[in-house]
Order: sequence, then C-alpha cells, then structure tokens
Amino acid sequence: MTDVIQLLPDSVANQIAAGEVIQRPASVIKELVENAIDAGASIIHVSVVDAGRTSIQVIDDGCGMSATDARLAFERHATSKIRHADDLFSLHTMGFRGEALPSIAAVSQVELLTRRQEDEVGTCLTISASHVENQEPCSCAVGCRFTVSNLFFNVPARRKFLKTNTTELNNILTAFERIVLVYPAVSFTLHSNGQELMNLRSGSLRQRITDVYGRRYGQELLPVNVEVPMCRITGFVGKPESARKKGAVECFFVNGRFMKHPYFHKAVQQAYERLVLAGTHVPYFIYFEVSPADIDVNIHPTKTEIKFENEQAIWQILTAAVRDAIGQFCEVPQIDFDTEGRPDIPIYNPTGGDAPRFPSSQHQPQYNPFVSPASRTSRQQAAGWEQLYDALPSHSPQEDGSQQPSFFDEPATNGMAQPFNNPVEEKSPVHYQYKGCYIMTAVKSGLMVIDQHRADMRIRYEQYLAQLQTRNAQIQQVLFPEVVQFTPSELVIMERLLPSLSAIGFDLSDLGQGSYAINGIPAGIEGLNYVHLLRSIVDEAVDNRPANADELNSLLALSMARHAAIPRGQVLSNDEMENLVNGLFACSNVNYTPDGHAVLGILPQQDIERLLG
Repeated sequence: MTDVIQLLPDSVANQIAAGEVIQRPASVIKELVENAIDAGASIIHVSVVDAGRTSIQVIDDGCGMSATDARLAFERHATSKIRHADDLFSLHTMGFRGEALPSIAAVSQVELLTRRQEDEVGTCLTISASHVENQEPCSCAVGCRFTVSNLFFNVPARRKFLKTNTTELNNILTAFERIVLVYPAVSFTLHSNGQELMNLRSGSLRQRITDVYGRRYGQELLPVNVEVPMCRITGFVGKPESARKKGAVECFFVNGRFMKHPYFHKAVQQAYERLVLAGTHVPYFIYFEVSPADIDVNIHPTKTEIKFENEQAIWQILTAAVRDAIGQFCEVPQIDFDTEGRPDIPIYNPTGGDAPRFPSSQHQPQYNPFVSPASRTSRQQAAGWEQLYDALPSHSPQEDGSQQPSFFDEPATNGMAQPFNNPVEEKSPVHYQYKGCYIMTAVKSGLMVIDQHRADMRIRYEQYLAQLQTRNAQIQQVLFPEVVQFTPSELVIMERLLPSLSAIGFDLSDLGQGSYAINGIPAGIEGLNYVHLLRSIVDEAVDNRPANADELNSLLALSMARHAAIPRGQVLSNDEMENLVNGLFACSNVNYTPDGHAVLGILPQQDIERLLG
C-alpha cells in the first residue's frame, strides 16, 4: 500500500494561510499599512481601484528594505519582529507572524519597489501567485511602494463571494479608521478611484478624531485619563447627550492595536447607567497601555481578540475612569460655607414697606388698529353666534337610537394575536383612546385594539414607498439651511442615497469636505428634527447595507415612517382616530408593520363575557 500523506507545496500552503489572514481587500490594506508603521513611516498613502478588486497601492516613507530582505519577506514565517518564543510576550510592533506578505502574494499579483536611505538604487520585485517573476535594481524613493493587483485572481471561489464595491469600500474605510486613530502623529491619505476620501495631517488625538468623524464628535467628547501600576487608560468618551441608537463609534485599543472586547464594553455601558436611555450607545475611544507580558495577542491571525491577565481588575478601573470623566463634566451645585469677609448684599423683599411699586398698564385685547370702529362693533356682536343654537335639540350617537354604532364585519377570532384580514364594510363612528397609545373600537366578534404608532407607521411607509416610485414628493423649503457633516464611510452610502432622498423630498446641496446643506425637507415633517432624521437614515443604511434599489427604497421609507409616525402618548380626537383607522385599512397589509410588529389585535366577545361572567 502506497503512502497517502504528503507535504503540501508552499504555494498551496500560502493559499490556505491566506484564507485566514486575507479575507477581503480591507485585510490587505490593514496588513500593508501596519507594516509601514512598523517600518517607521511618517507619511502613508493608500489608493484603491474598484474597492481593491483591481488594484491596491500603499506607499510609505519608512526605512525600506535591501534586495535580500525584499525577497525573503515573501517567505512564510519570515519576520524581523521576533527572534525567540519569549518575544511573543514583549511585542511592541503591529505584526510579528510573518504570514501577511506571503499570503497576499499567494492570491494576487504584487509589485514591490523599495529602497533604504543608505542605498543608491532600490529593488523592484514582481510576484504572481507566490512565483517570483522578476527582481531587478530600479530607481525609487526611500521607503516601500506595494501594488497589489487582481486580488483572488487564482481563487475564483473567494473572488466570487466578495460583496459589492460599496460594501468592500466601507470595510476598507473601517479598517483604515482603526489604524489612523492609533497613530495621530502619522499623516495618511486615502484615495478611491482617483477621488480623495481622507487627508489626515499629523496632530493630536482629539484633532484626529475630529478629522475622521467630524466636528460633532469633537464637541461631544470627554477626556479619560487614569494611570495605575497595572495599566494606563486614556482616550475620550462621549457626553450622555451624545447617545444614539445606531452609528455610535466604539473603539478599544491596547498597546496601539485595535481590539474587540465585549466585557470592557459592558463596563463602559454600566458607567452610563441611568444617564442614557436603554438601547442607546455612547461613542468612546479608549486606549489601554499594558505590559506586553500581561496580555496575549497571539490568538487569531487578525489580532483583534486579546486576553488580559488581570481582566476583572482592569474592568473596575475602566468603569471608575469613565464615571470620573462623566462626573467632572456634570455641573453639580455646591454649598459654599466660606462667606467671611464678603459684602452683605441685601435681599429683595416684596412684602416690605420700602418695596418699589411697578407701573400698571391697561390694554384692550380686542382692539385692532386696522379695523374701523363700525366693523369692530359688528364683529363683537357676531362673536356670540353660539347662542343662536341653544334652543335647538342636541343629537349624539348615544342619545339618538337611530344612530347606534355599527360594527366591523369580520369573522370570529380566538385571541388577541389573530390577524384581521377582511375588508371593512361598516365601522363605528366612535373610538376610544387608551392611555394615549391604543385605539379601541368594536367589531362583531369583540373588541379591536390598534397601536396608533404602528398603524401610522404602516400608513406612512406605503405613502413614502409610493413617492419613491413615482418621484412626485412635495418639498418644504427651510428658512435657514442646516449643515450636516458625514464621515468618509457615511459619504460612500450617501452617494447611493442621494437620488432616493431627493425623490422623497430632501433638497440637499454638496458643500464639499463631507458636508451637505439641507435646503428643503419632505412636506409633513416640519415639526421633526430633520437633521437627526437624516443622520438616522444614513446610519441605518450603513448598518444594513442594502444590496439593490428596492431594498434601499424600503429602508428609506421605513426610516422616514418610523420617525414621522404619531408618537405614543399623543392624544387624538375622534376624527383623527377615524382618519387613522380608515388609512390603516386602505393599506396593503393591516396586520403588521414593515419591520414585522403586530399593528392590531382582537379581544373575542366570548373572552369578554367570560371575564365579566
């Protein structure tokens, strides 16, 4: 029997390793930029074409490599970061595995131009699918210039499962932002298809956060700074009023490396307990400085999962640091007992004999200078027109036996959760509102309960969806345009949202540098905070990432309907409840909201009789 176990070729082993290290174009940028930072670069330029599918280029002014190092860097487990196993517990660099470059070269075509400061000429190295095609001297600047083309060209299955360019570009922006937030002293630029998305100059950490996420984040941040023998925690957390349901940026960094840590996230959320609404999140940018011997970063190739030796103690320190930052921000009145030597300021006493007398004035509320005396007299006489009807008998649905409330014609149901599918033939002209949230009306089989907020959401959703399809929305111009600033990741989705926002009634003008002016809003939402509404729409689009135009329109209509719907607790008149019920039963689906929540339920007649029997 022949042997069945054999050693895999290096090209196959590199492709297997690339499956963990290089998952999408954003992974390539992360690895190359981290290598540039480890090389001591002060300026890093990143450029992508077709969201990294066609080309990814990273240029830095770091130390560069010799011809031998350039060739050896693409071998598996070749690294300049560690020498012994003990070095894993004293890491001060971003990379150390030696798997990034060989993994990239295994699934793409790579061209490297590099030169050291002491060398007169540089090295040009060309690799395709782990095979070195050419290496020769060349003239180039000090540093490295990596050009990665045709990513996953030899792995069709992986290339086929890449998402749309918008989604992949959003992932690139996310990975890029996580790096630039750690190194504010390094200048970065990012271009996509020749268009500049980011141009970040070196500066302070607060300035870097403002440059990436806009001025609104810079104004809502509170500094965090605590140092103990175990660790040092610095950074910024948001003010309580900056809490939002979606779109809050939450970042942890340890020793200059981004990490995900749900346990520490809970510590931050607990510090805001009873200060923000449930379900909302506050942005934060928190940096840990811990001894490398007390953490383990060698868990996953992406290095975003990190274990701490003193996790519980750091959790308590973090909670105390965030609470201290919030406490310093909140202005608490203090009692001052040190009043010795201060002048005695008399207190005004309105009941005292020396109290000054304020002048009194008389006015006529009904006086109108634009109306002649004769017309004013006639108008005053006509003001008591209600007295003309005092002698007439009053009629109400309860007093007139011929106007008894009619019922909805629908079949018997067995519980509140039964859907209502039959059309309305007759409906009662009288409704009852319960606690400002529910509309109660009678049906043949019992009592129908309608959630007024969800019913109005369903009505508005179908109205907005029709406007997006017909493109005939009415625009209400605003007197003073508001300026809204978006982050680069939000600008990517804004390019897709602009036609739909215009179709639904938003009049936006691009001011450049990620800012838009709101010149007009959809008619009917004048009482809403339309700046917050627009931000919520963009945040939901970034989170859900609609794949096509239909999903985008549905998402936009749902977000508009959710914010513009009648709020719970608003008191409605009987006419308003009547119009709401009529509008609901004119919808294509009366049972559920667009996001799947029940709109109405029926309490059967037999349950009512059993309850009162």
